[in-house]
Amino acid sequence: MVGIGIPICVQCGTHSNPCRCKVVGPTVGFLAFAAAAVVEWPVGALVYCFRHVKGRKIMAHPATVVYPSVNKAIPI
Repeated sequence: MVGIGIPICVQCGTHSNPCRCKVVGPTVGFLAFAAAAVVEWPVGALVYCFRHVKGRKIMAHPATVVYPSVNKAIPI
């Protein structure tokens, strides 16, 4: 039997808290990234057929905007 677990992301070496490790921010950021990617990647692929640059920007949005902003918002 295979269990499906919640992804846990750890980021060490950060200076945003005294422990110098983050667990909650990267994990919530990954979940927000995945949710945004499910919507934006198919839309970006469709737009890419007509406007290449705009489609690439749409598909890159989860990785360049969503994940970093959520990760930085939660310091632990």
